[in-house]
Amino acid sequence: MAKEINGLNHIGSGEEEVQADIWRCISGFAEMAVAKCAIELGISDFLENHQEPVPLSQLSSALGCSASSLHRILRFLINRGIFKLVSITGNGEMGYVQTPVSRLLKRDGENSMAALVLLESSPVMLAPWHYLSARVLSKENGGAFCAAHGKDLWEYAKINPEHSKLINDALACHARVTMHAIINNCAEIFKGIESLVDVGGGNGTTVGMLVKAFPWINGINFDLPHVVSVAPPCHGVVHVEGDMFHSVPKAHAVFLMSVLHDWGDDECIQILKKCIEAIPKDTGKVIIVEAVIDEKIGKGKNLKDVGLMLDMIMMAHTTNGKERSAKEWDHILSAAGFSSHSILQTSAIEPLILAYP
Repeated sequence: MAKEINGLNHIGSGEEEVQADIWRCISGFAEMAVAKCAIELGISDFLENHQEPVPLSQLSSALGCSASSLHRILRFLINRGIFKLVSITGNGEMGYVQTPVSRLLKRDGENSMAALVLLESSPVMLAPWHYLSARVLSKENGGAFCAAHGKDLWEYAKINPEHSKLINDALACHARVTMHAIINNCAEIFKGIESLVDVGGGNGTTVGMLVKAFPWINGINFDLPHVVSVAPPCHGVVHVEGDMFHSVPKAHAVFLMSVLHDWGDDECIQILKKCIEAIPKDTGKVIIVEAVIDEKIGKGKNLKDVGLMLDMIMMAHTTNGKERSAKEWDHILSAAGFSSHSILQTSAIEPLILAYP
């Protein structure tokens, strides 16, 4: 029963929490949209260049926007731990400062994740979410992206260079963040590797970072022709075009990051068999960077939640892609012909999976 408090009728606290939960669900896309707005305004970039807290009047003037609207945007993001409002010493005025999370929204920089936000919040990538139930109900399983755009993500990117660039920029920013963790924590796995092919390597950011960190490696960036054709030159890296379903360039090791989750089990097995053909049987290895949905592998509820959200993204944006549990990885790796594999947790979201023929 409702209770009267200070002249107002209040529903029981349990019901309020239930309603709050569903409102968070209803407005889930608001957080991504507001983060995109912050990137487009350049809030994080401006604050990064100022040592002292920046008051609202100065920030709105510098960004050329409405102070009242900017206040509301920042109030929302501060409530989620993105940006912080602190007292400016001496005059009692409040000013905005960066947080570790807000620094990821800088438009430039090694640790920026802005390109990922801009990709996932683009109209092209948002449209398939409206067809998620169609994918679940469809016996043919054509995919939500196909339902929205008439073709799968890769065919769409092939004929739409602007969207292809969004994808490559997003993958590159993901690579920069993830590879720092791998290079700093897992250097030993790259010892003795003379050559390495990055399958589905996009613009070459990943293999370029590996070659820079481990200069004894000769790097090969391998991807589709329309991707490789716009990849910038990179010292120690050769760009090679091709199709991973047909063949993979020969190397001592194969690297696959955020590739296999785009495909179904049968397709992954086909790709992995081509990877085995590309490496020496006795000394070769395949290094996979992918999410593993398992409580015992993850580092807590938040990371498990990220893995499950990534799985929904795969459902919206690919035809058969998915994130996998340790048991599911064991199935496809064994079916592809690997004799053994291990999962190594890093400080990145995704662990390393080391597979040996």
